[in-house]
Amino acid sequence: MKIISIAGIILTTLMNFFSYGQKTISEGTITYKISTQSENKLPGGDPLAGATNIIYLKGSLSKTEMASPLGKETTIYDEKNGVGVILKEYSGQKLMITLTRDNWINQNKKFDGIAFVTTSEKKTIAGYNCTKATAKLKDGSVMIVYFAPDISINNKEYNQTFKNLQGLPVQYEFQSGKLRFIYVLVTIDLGPVPVAKFDFPKSGYRIITYDENHQGKKESD
Repeated sequence: MKIISIAGIILTTLMNFFSYGQKTISEGTITYKISTQSENKLPGGDPLAGATNIIYLKGSLSKTEMASPLGKETTIYDEKNGVGVILKEYSGQKLMITLTRDNWINQNKKFDGIAFVTTSEKKTIAGYNCTKATAKLKDGSVMIVYFAPDISINNKEYNQTFKNLQGLPVQYEFQSGKLRFIYVLVTIDLGPVPVAKFDFPKSGYRIITYDENHQGKKESD
């Protein structure tokens, strides 16, 4: 009995230590800055200079706003009810694309099966102790991520890219065409996020369904 009791105490202590050492974000605002790199010097410099990616979280609700000199794109998704929208604001045009749960799955299918391989490399970024991980994407390119293993996000649907990552992405980079995109964490604000932040706009946007938008892309190719 003494052996069992001692083993139980040790196990409980370890579990408490592990829980204490982990921080799970269920509500808050996470801000990244975005930059690009190119093998050839781009006219006018970085087209995304000053760009940001802001993520709002509240339970099963998520909202991601990417703003740059080129325009703004926002994705709002209610994982619990399986509904969402993509808002595009470019060149004075405002478009709202509605999403069902099936649309959301289809929208993110390119990230299906993405697996991160953790390396032994460590780095401190934005004050967080990070571990390097890599993942090979379906197009053959490699994504590099530095993540904080002691922080996790409760809503795994907020970004399908990192659904299987064992921590918070603090810095990540990937190739798209001739540009390499780099995201670096700026701040984490754990203050309450108003539920109104996740409301879908009721006016000001031309509304189309995900399927209509997808069909339009096919016809323009």
